[in-house]
Amino acid sequence: MKITNNYDLPQSFVNFVRNDKYSKGDANISVTSIIDSPRIKLMRDIHRDEMTTDVSDMIWPLFGTAVHHVLESAATDDGVTIEERLFHKINKWVLSGAIDHQKEDGKSISITDYKVTSVWSVIHGKVEWEYQLNCYAYLIDKNKDLPVKSIQVVAILRDWNRREAERRPDYPQAPVVTIDIPLWSEEYRERYVSERVALHQSAQIAFDLGEELPECSDEDRWKRGEAWAVKKKGSKRAQRVFDNEIAAQEFIGDQTNLEIEHREGEYVRCKGNYCGVATFCSQYRGDIE
Repeated sequence: MKITNNYDLPQSFVNFVRNDKYSKGDANISVTSIIDSPRIKLMRDIHRDEMTTDVSDMIWPLFGTAVHHVLESAATDDGVTIEERLFHKINKWVLSGAIDHQKEDGKSISITDYKVTSVWSVIHGKVEWEYQLNCYAYLIDKNKDLPVKSIQVVAILRDWNRREAERRPDYPQAPVVTIDIPLWSEEYRERYVSERVALHQSAQIAFDLGEELPECSDEDRWKRGEAWAVKKKGSKRAQRVFDNEIAAQEFIGDQTNLEIEHREGEYVRCKGNYCGVATFCSQYRGDIE
């Protein structure tokens, strides 16, 4: 991957990004890849040397890495395991995942994953957190004798605002939030991982045979449906957002100081190139041509 520094950030930031030591270990696929689109995983592999990212886009991932280092150095409790990478072979592929924090009490294991994320992610939830942590539980099932008791995310909110917290009851009340994640049954974890491995293996076979890669789903592409935003005239901020025009009109009623703004639906991940490979993607090019 090519690293640019378009905003002339300090060299220490550049060096940190360039010296990223992430590795999935001696594995065919990682947990973060297996829960994602097979198309994206393969395209990243294919275009790795052509992909470009700017140092400025890596600031929050860099901050997340720093948080992990701090928490790792502060872990002194008995029964705590930090940053352990586990492996398991399934249908001839080796799956790996690095678990931030495990706490054993002699009878069971609790998993905690640390996320540097946005307030939006906490308010609306991210289903991929549920997928990821249940895959970690699967790896513990296969590597340890104790069952998993609970899984949770500790979210560190990079855009938290005290004034918003005081004004809105649905807003996180502190810049760090602990979120309990639904723990699937062991049988469901087994089935989910098996199905995801099979999906990625099928995509790999298609690529090896020179066939078209499977397309990303709407969920993979973070599809945002069209919406109707009700705003005060002249204001940029919406008071309410509705998924149909009739509901927006009913909300306005006879309030003449309000207006409706129609917002087209879009594939947020593709448009923002959050996958890193939209430039090379025929599926995305087909949308915009």
